Formats: sequence, C-alpha cells, structure tokens
Amino acid sequence: MIMSTLFWKTVKLSPVLLFASLFLASGASAAESNSDQTAEGWSTAAMNLDAEPAASISSTLNDGATLSEPIPATDTSQPAVTVSPRFELADSTFPEPVPAAGTTSVESNQEVLQQIQRYGNEGSTSLDQVTSVGQLRDVSPGDWAFEALRSLVERYGCIAGYPDGTYRGNRALTRYEFAAGLNACLNQIERLIGTGGFDETELETLRRLIQEFEAELATLGARVDNLEGRVAFLEDNQFSTTTKLRGEVIFGLADTFGDTIDGGDDDTNTVLGDRVRLNFETSFTGRDRLRTRLEAINMAEFNSGVTGTNMTRLGFDGEEENDIAIDELWYRFPLGDNLLVQIDAANGEFQDTIIDVVNPFFDSSGSGSISRFGRFNPIYRTGSGAGGTLTYGLGNVLELSASYFADEGADPGEDRGLFNGTYAALGQITFKPTENITVAGTYVRSYYRGKDFNDDEGNVNITGTTGSLLARRPFTNDVATSADSFGIQANATLGRFSVGGWVGYQDAEAKSGANEGSDADIWNWAVNLALLDLGGEGNKLGVVFGMPPKVTDNDIGGREDDDTSYHLEAFYRYQLTDNIAITPGAFVIFNPEHNDGNDDIWVGTIRTVFSF
Repeated sequence: MIMSTLFWKTVKLSPVLLFASLFLASGASAAESNSDQTAEGWSTAAMNLDAEPAASISSTLNDGATLSEPIPATDTSQPAVTVSPRFELADSTFPEPVPAAGTTSVESNQEVLQQIQRYGNEGSTSLDQVTSVGQLRDVSPGDWAFEALRSLVERYGCIAGYPDGTYRGNRALTRYEFAAGLNACLNQIERLIGTGGFDETELETLRRLIQEFEAELATLGARVDNLEGRVAFLEDNQFSTTTKLRGEVIFGLADTFGDTIDGGDDDTNTVLGDRVRLNFETSFTGRDRLRTRLEAINMAEFNSGVTGTNMTRLGFDGEEENDIAIDELWYRFPLGDNLLVQIDAANGEFQDTIIDVVNPFFDSSGSGSISRFGRFNPIYRTGSGAGGTLTYGLGNVLELSASYFADEGADPGEDRGLFNGTYAALGQITFKPTENITVAGTYVRSYYRGKDFNDDEGNVNITGTTGSLLARRPFTNDVATSADSFGIQANATLGRFSVGGWVGYQDAEAKSGANEGSDADIWNWAVNLALLDLGGEGNKLGVVFGMPPKVTDNDIGGREDDDTSYHLEAFYRYQLTDNIAITPGAFVIFNPEHNDGNDDIWVGTIRTVFSF
C-alpha cells in the first residue's frame, strides 16, 4: 500500500516539476537576457557607425553605411528608422575578444551561452510569478495537466507565466532547460522543507528525481560557476561601462616607378610606413556615439614634391613622424526617428560624417582604394575642420543631408572662426530605389581666404589634393577663391559584383587680386568595378579608371590643363584572418599633370591592416 501511494505521488509530482522547470528556466534565461541588454544595450541598439562610413536612413536606425543602420549590428529592438552601416555603433571589422577564465574551453562556454540565449528567446522581459492558476489565460480546467499546474502554483509556488498572462504549455524544452528549471524549483522546495511543508513520501520522490538528473545538474552547476567567474573577470577588468576601444594598424610598403614630370629620373626608394588609429567609442543613451580618435602616422606622401604631381598620392598616407594627435572628435545622436545629427569639434570631413559618398567598396582608407583619388568624388574633400551635419530620412528610399565645416573654426583671429574664414557648406539628396542601387546628387559651396601675412602657405585647395596643381589652385595661392561644386554619384551591387562611379564639376571664381571675378571650370570622373568574396569570404578585387580633376577652361590665360591624365588602378584585398587583411595593388597615371609630354608614373603598394 505504501509503495502504491509512493508511485502515484511520484507520478503526480513529476509533471509538476517538469512544468515548473520549463518556466523557471525560461525566467532565468529571460532575466539574463535583460541583464545583457542593460550592459550592452548601446552596442546592440540601432545605429551603425564606422571609421570609413558609407550607406542610408530608412527603417533601422567603414574609416567602414544611407541612414539605415542599427546602432549595434545585433540590436533586437530597432527603431522606426533604418540607418546604414555608417551609423552602426558596433563595428563588424572589430571583433570583441573574450578573456579566458577557468578550465572550460572557450568553445564549450560559447555553446552554453548560446543555449541560454535560445532558452530566453521567447521574450525579452522577465517572467512574472503566478499566485493562482486562473491567472494563466491559456490554461483551462479541461487541460490534462491542470491539477498539476494548480498544485505547483498553490502548494509549491514555483511556476511563472509570461507578462501577457499566457503559460505556453506546448513549448518544447531540452534536458538542460529541464535541469535548470528543476534546480530552481528544488531551491523553492528546500525552503518549504525547512518549514515542514513536506511529508516523507514526497521527500522520497524528490530524492529519486534528484538522482535521475544528478549528472545534468552537476554539469550545469559547474558551467554556471565557470561563467560566473568569467563575468566577474570581465567586470573587474573592463575598460569602461560606456566606452569601447577599437583599433586599426596599417603597415604600408610602397614605391613609385617612372620619370618625374620634369623629365628627371625617379629617385624614390621603397618605403615602409605605418598608420595607427585608436578609437574610443562612447555612448550615453544607447543610440548616440562620442568618438575620440588618437592617430599616429608616418606613411610617405607621394605628392608634387616627390613625383611632381599630387595624382600619385596613396589613400592612407600622411607624414606626421608618428606624433600622436587627436585626429577625430565628434558626437553623433538621433533626434526623433528620422533625423541624425553629428557635431565635429576637430578635423571633420564630409566623407567621415553621416553623408553617404556612394562608393561603399572603395571609400575606406583601410579596406578600399589604395589611391587618394580612387576613394570617392573629390568634391567631398572641399571642406574640413569644425562643424556639423544633419541627415533626414524620408522612408526607405530618400534622405536629405546638409553639412557645414570651417577650416579654422577654433581660431578667433581676423578672417578666421566659424563664419568669417575658409568654409564649405554641402547639400545632398540620396535616392535608393532598391537595396542594391544608390544614386546621389551633391552641391558644395566653398570659400578659401588665400594666403595672408599670418599664413605663408595658404589654404586654397579646391580639389583636395587629388588632381593637377592648377586644379588645386586655379588662380594661385595668394588669391581668395570660391567654388560651386556639383557631383553625381551612383553604385549598383548585384550579388558579388558591384559597379559604381561619379562625375564632378567645379566652377571656381577669384575673389581678390588683379584677376578678381575670373572663372575656371574643373572636371573629374571615375568608374569602378568590385568583385566581392573572390577566392574566399571577405576578399575583394577592385578596379578604378578615371580622370583626376582637370582645369578645362580658365579666364586667366596659361592656367588651363591642355591634355588629359588618366588614372588606372587595381588591387586585391585578401582577408587572411578575421583581424588581418593584406592588399597588394598598383595604379598608373597616364600623362601626369594633364600633360602628354610627361612619362607615365606607376605607384605600387602592399597594405597590411590589423584590426582589433
């Protein structure tokens, strides 16, 4: 008789513990999921921002994307606006290493974490304790387990329901889930035992259940202890709760070949240079980003002083002798669902803001074109310094951008400051009829004060040091100059094949000197092709062909480019590992300085990028 009673009590109690296990496990998982979102919410929210950006504002809020980019690439609660890769807070090119702790392998710990994440994917909010079975609106007295559920709720107090008042009793569970739920329920029962709420028969049943799942409980307990140790290690050693450190290091091996433009021999030697960038990415709300970039660079500039022309410059050069300086300092944040704002305090440039330059596979100095000219339309280089940018998204297909930069915005001197010196103001309309096609029309109004008694070098640079010397300064460096720049950019990506390009026109006007009022016309264009994942995931073959900026007409005689230079470039980016990429490439300038009397100049480089 005693054995019969024990048997039926066991049968009655087993389904009770089974259902309890399910929801206690789910509750624990949901709570852990919420904890992760609290700690990492800003890195997985809804905005994608990279060092080299490029992309659209549509329905989700590269130096790697239109306003459609999630703040973090893994955000599960995206806002009503889509913001492209340039807005992402989590940069896919910078994986996040996890420190090791304990004796369990990284793969094993990751497997457990994935299981825990799966357990909680039914909901993102914590489960609520149920005090009456009547609170579960999808459970009725006719259900076969109704009595068991009522016993769990009223006698043992270890059942939980979802916030919407459902129980979801048909949901499947794994043995790990069962073990986790059983362990949590046993803790509740242990409390009841201490108060005398169990008789000997029920205790025997519990002992048998514990014995049945002893191995799973022991394994789960060990793994939970190990994970707790790893979490404690991360908390004790984390850099900051609001700031992430991301880095990029470039080693560049480069040389030029051919005669200089004056007919002299090319005396340049092979060089090995570097560029180091450390980005401190900070978020205060989960949808904003403050970037502070430290940069040290010593990569030879193959400019007019070396080859006789600026057309031979690399896309990642700079000669600062590795002195550390703040290269970027900006704050980016959304206003509502459709408007994104960026404020640059130092060294801002149009291509590094939330403006899409519509050249996604070539615009990055670390993973795109190896040349300065091949990265994007030179009209984006007409302004820099301190300023701000606004981008407003209209649905998924259209966005409007406006930006303003003052070259000497921090200088209170005469003909300086935010509004009295050199500046550039940009307006752009970006149209994206499909996910794979983007077209943009751009206008820039710029002014350069020219050289004065406080400035021996001057700052007239209409084409951003990408074309001929005449295109850079059509009226000499002493003359204050303004320019109206117009550009059309387009890109289409079809599977693993991308084609794009641009056309740029600039109307320059002399604003001082004996030739005040004189005009000059400057043109440039380029087309490019990219084959993605060629030879392996992450690899890229790129080809660029175009005409660097050229003065086609000038009211001042003798300051026009009579012939035409052409730029032809090819590179192959090989993704060696997730954190290392090697890009051999070369480009040739035919008729340098738009003079067919000059010999062609070749530039070759091997760019190796380490990201972390």
